[in-house]
Amino acid sequence: MTKTTLSVIKADVGSLAGHHVVHPEQIRVSEESLSAAKLSGLINDFRVTNCGDDLELIMTHRKGEDNSEIHGLAWNTFHKAAAVANELGLYAAGQDLLSDAYSGNLKGMGPGYAEIEFEERKGEPVIVFMADKTEPGAFNLPIYRMFADPFSSAGLVVDPNMHGGFKFQVLDVIEGHSYELNTPEETYDLLALIGTTGRYILKSIRRKSDNLIAAKVSITKLSLIAGRYVGKDDPVAIVRAQHGLPAVGEVLEPFAFPHLVAGWMRGSHYGPLMPVAQKNAKCTRFDGPPRVVGFGFQIKDSKLTGPADLFDDPAFDRTRETACRVADYMRRHGPFMPERLGPEEMEYTTLPQVLEKLKSRLSKE
Repeated sequence: MTKTTLSVIKADVGSLAGHHVVHPEQIRVSEESLSAAKLSGLINDFRVTNCGDDLELIMTHRKGEDNSEIHGLAWNTFHKAAAVANELGLYAAGQDLLSDAYSGNLKGMGPGYAEIEFEERKGEPVIVFMADKTEPGAFNLPIYRMFADPFSSAGLVVDPNMHGGFKFQVLDVIEGHSYELNTPEETYDLLALIGTTGRYILKSIRRKSDNLIAAKVSITKLSLIAGRYVGKDDPVAIVRAQHGLPAVGEVLEPFAFPHLVAGWMRGSHYGPLMPVAQKNAKCTRFDGPPRVVGFGFQIKDSKLTGPADLFDDPAFDRTRETACRVADYMRRHGPFMPERLGPEEMEYTTLPQVLEKLKSRLSKE
């Protein structure tokens, strides 16, 4: 059976009224670009959307992961949207395009992407999560709960196909190392790593029994690529659901807790991750609080049906109220920790410049 690839590729290439929201004209030119690619047969289907100021390209094709043509299509599409940003004078035009020329794939070039290649099941529900004003490690907690916490995913107890557990691939973004840990037997070792969300990031999840791919997360540490602060990474994630994987409700349940994530204003603060409908994915209060959107699709013959806007649901109203209360509490700390990130995360802001300026005043006690 020919496999399908789902590619979710995103970039901040300019936005309206600061780091707020993608302009409709950027959506339009992106749709035109992907429509031409679909007509040519390069891709089979697509959706264009945004989460806050991030332009999101969702594509199905038969080319596999890390394909040069698909990544080149995304790169060229982002440049077209960035040209619109320049023409309209939008804020931070081309911000995530960190290279002058396309080099064969998007690794290290700024845009973030998650891709999975898989054999379609008879029913193939897939959820695409898109976040704004936060880092890739923001997905560590919810994805752990989806695939390893029976208090969140009852299927780990009652579904024989899930009961054997999952394999978690963890990437150390500082050293470039990758670890594979199995649950439930290595749960404590896994938590020892992924609780440090700025360094150890969940990259992919596979079912232990047959190595079936279940989830992927984009990992792009923009500050490590650029050597300076150019914005938080605003990750995307793909999660397959049902049929021996967590049910859609189990995939969404972890987001009912608006956990604290790094990002928010200038990428320098902790704030609650608020699940919202796509129409509300526009960060205005202190450039936040951080948002996450969940789009549900069915995939058949490499074609997309949907999306269903899964957080557009009053069941998440109390979560959003809690997120607002947490935002109030955190903001009252002002520039003090723990609302502001620790010094290791402030490396690419003005903090090193302040320390350099004060060197001449050093004195020993």
